Amino acid sequence: MSPLADRLATVRAGIADAATAAGRSPDELTTIVVTKFHPASLVRELETLGVHDVGENRHQEAQAKAAELAGLDLRWHFVGQLQSKKAKQVRAYASVIHSIDRPALVDVLRSEETSVDCFVQVNLTDDPGRGGVAPSELEALAEHVLETPGLRLLGLMAVAPLDEPARPAFARVRELSERLRRIAPEARALSMGMSHDYADAIAEGATHLRIGTAITGNRPDRG
Repeated sequence: MSPLADRLATVRAGIADAATAAGRSPDELTTIVVTKFHPASLVRELETLGVHDVGENRHQEAQAKAAELAGLDLRWHFVGQLQSKKAKQVRAYASVIHSIDRPALVDVLRSEETSVDCFVQVNLTDDPGRGGVAPSELEALAEHVLETPGLRLLGLMAVAPLDEPARPAFARVRELSERLRRIAPEARALSMGMSHDYADAIAEGATHLRIGTAITGNRPDRG
């Protein structure tokens, strides 16, 4: 077993254990392997190990990998902050965009021809630089997504703040999800949980986990 296969098996077992502890089925969970800074060859190996959901947070890198690996059975998830000027290019290869956080971005992603799945990202901090819509503006942004052709709202995405325990933060996202479902009953998905906190996310109802280094190993030195 390769080191990558070993790490993947370890995380899959951890996810299964966390799901069981939460009274849930591991089948409810989609694991997105975030391959930021790793070469396309690693993604190719992941696909041979049964990984079909791959995440990137830098457009240029994601676009290049998606083109190189176009023949593989992969779903590309864009999980980083998205510049409006890059949005149309991202939706050309991404199956899912996790970082919808402002009306202007929704407007650029509008399409009468194709549909892309998306999450509204919620900011759990007071720092606007962290990305995400303020909870007080959630419903207004969600309504805008729902009214915009070419977007299918799956639910909410969030990143746990660095300066507080993860589980209470994820519990807040679950509560915000209940608010969202009053206007979008089908938008039940929750994209939350990373390498260090996915068990807490699963306990609070996560459906999509964004896991990088626990599976891929340390990112290559960018020099």
